[in-house]
Amino acid sequence: MATTDTNEATALRCWVEGRRIWVELTDQRLVSFPAVKYPRLASAPQPQLEAVRLRVQGRALRWEDLDEDIWVTDAVQGRFPTAQALAG
Repeated sequence: MATTDTNEATALRCWVEGRRIWVELTDQRLVSFPAVKYPRLASAPQPQLEAVRLRVQGRALRWEDLDEDIWVTDAVQGRFPTAQALAG
């Protein structure tokens, strides 16, 4: 039987200020995280970092030029890549 994750975060919009990624959620929360939490974002030139778009009906952030996708729920819940996950 399929279930739906009722804790899944959905974004209305996203943007970058400095080296922080900001997300406005459908429940009116604003959350942000530093680009340094993701290796591809940490080393990205500012214009590429700012080229973030919403995908999957607001459930994912996408940086096309960097080939990076981040689930909004993961970012909201602070589930960032670990050094062990990056090495594997």
